[in-house]
Amino acid sequence: MAQEKDIKGAAVRFPPPLIFLILIFLAFLLHLALPLSFPFAEWLGYLGSALLLGSTLLLANLFFTFRRAKTHIEPWKPTSQIITTGIFAYSRNPIYLAFCLISIALALLVNSVWVLFSVLPSAYLVYVIAIKKEEVYLAEKFGEDYLNYKRQVRRWL
Repeated sequence: MAQEKDIKGAAVRFPPPLIFLILIFLAFLLHLALPLSFPFAEWLGYLGSALLLGSTLLLANLFFTFRRAKTHIEPWKPTSQIITTGIFAYSRNPIYLAFCLISIALALLVNSVWVLFSVLPSAYLVYVIAIKKEEVYLAEKFGEDYLNYKRQVRRWL
């Protein structure tokens, strides 16, 4: 991909984190109208808190990983290099994975099965809206380097 053409990155037009937030919000509204809760809510709340803390720390780590690599974390901006170390050696999309974990954590914290159910449509919409475009963009820009990475590392885990 020619450098002058690479001014918009993967051309993702909708911020992927908003997908998770919108679906969590809608699921919580559904929970308020038609409550569907977990048993053992207190214990699950502690698990949710730990998961939320861990996911937030993971996102912070990923943010600094992108800064150290001097590349953009936002999918609508150009990528200067592929990050393949750290958690990227195990997941090609650890940021989206972290948002899935945050959704699960919030579901446990608010004791809502509906919020938990929001994870799958969120992940699917992120795949359709962002990941597919990102994969095409990275394959065009980095060629065989990205294709080799893609063969070695799974999309989610």
